[in-house]
Amino acid sequence: MTDQDVAVATPPNNEDPERPDRSIAEQLVEQARTDGVDLVGPGGLLSNLTKQVLETGLEVEMEEHLGYEKHSAQGRNGENSRNGTRSKTVITEVGPVELDVPRDRDGSFEPKTVKKRQRRLDGVDSMVISLTAKGLTTGEVEAHLMEVYSTEISRETISKITDRVLDEMADWQNRPLDRVYPVVFIDALVVKIRDGQVANRPVY
Repeated sequence: MTDQDVAVATPPNNEDPERPDRSIAEQLVEQARTDGVDLVGPGGLLSNLTKQVLETGLEVEMEEHLGYEKHSAQGRNGENSRNGTRSKTVITEVGPVELDVPRDRDGSFEPKTVKKRQRRLDGVDSMVISLTAKGLTTGEVEAHLMEVYSTEISRETISKITDRVLDEMADWQNRPLDRVYPVVFIDALVVKIRDGQVANRPVY
């Protein structure tokens, strides 16, 4: 599949922009099946979509950082400008994704979409913590991520992720308490409403 095949379309004005268009998803899945592309795993549909979204975010950040769009003549004025890209593989919820991260000449670009030296997206850490909380050992978490997401995370890394959460929990437990905590209790009773109403509703 090409980048155009996985381009994110803008929903019509009469639809909720935060709700994905089901027809677009169906078209992408059908195109992937026609091309013999897997939905998950390296080179799969979700990996391609994730790659395009992350790289688009990085390009937008670079434009904001430099103050002009890509290929603009402003980049030839001798000041800071684009300096190609560098390859970087990040671990995501859909598996490893190889990104082309834009660079600038003076090295002052600090992206937030995927930060410098960041090798895992935050969702991966949440996934590891969730699996550990369900009782899986570090070895079982490692095997699960490899089997389902083709994602290789060592047992040492898994332990570091869970240890960091334990440290944060300890800090939270030992935090200084406020003298007063405001609390609001709301009570309601569901009663039958006649007078043409077709459903129950709460009365506060």
